[in-house]
Amino acid sequence: MEIITITNQKGGVGKTTTAINLAAGLGIIGKKVLLVDLDAQANSTSGLGVEKHNVKKDVFNLIVDDEPIKNVIISTSAENVDIIPASIELAGADIHLSMRKDKVEKIFENQFNEIKDNYDYLIMDCPPSLGLINRNALSIAEKIIIPVQAEYYALEGLTQLLSTISLVKKMFNPDLEIGGILLTMYDSRTNLANEVKDEVQKFFKEKVFKTTIPRNIKLAEAPSTGQSIFDYDSYSVGSVAYMEIAKAVLGWGK
Repeated sequence: MEIITITNQKGGVGKTTTAINLAAGLGIIGKKVLLVDLDAQANSTSGLGVEKHNVKKDVFNLIVDDEPIKNVIISTSAENVDIIPASIELAGADIHLSMRKDKVEKIFENQFNEIKDNYDYLIMDCPPSLGLINRNALSIAEKIIIPVQAEYYALEGLTQLLSTISLVKKMFNPDLEIGGILLTMYDSRTNLANEVKDEVQKFFKEKVFKTTIPRNIKLAEAPSTGQSIFDYDSYSVGSVAYMEIAKAVLGWGK
């Protein structure tokens, strides 16, 4: 099971859109995927058709109450994709974690080991912060995907994120590496988007995905229907782009 963390402490850059559609794309290819929603807004949860009133246990219970992982996994509207859902309670999880006496950066280790033979990929959708939940996601991951919006100040805050990644790598997870930088909301017709692309490529070089995620109304509409872009509009440019990203991730293991 390959564990991928999708993170950027900057909000509104396409983390959840990427988490949902990467998971769904890998599922369509035939891989079994577990998506872990670590954001208290629970947008990955609702974005894959999970009704909040149907959620009895969620990732908060996994983190704070040590709930067995099999009790918090539920199926989604996407083929071959299960989810550990989130709820607003997760907003207080960092406080609970800070009061624990054990290694709080390792809380996921034992739980994920229990289900590692059930899935090909585990994808973690992180909140826009660099708190304990993010550090836990980085501590267990093999690869990181960092979505970066093609706009002014695109690299703002990334220095802090890279510093956190370096710290986690040094202290908890020496095998952690950046799998890819993903340019999102990209409009090739504008000078700004192309300037940002050049800047990101200059900074991250070969780590930047060749495929960019375009500004696309279908991508924006899909979550409100509880569907991935592939189920909502499989012919959209957003669908084509995320399938290319899924194929690129598939190629990491080759």
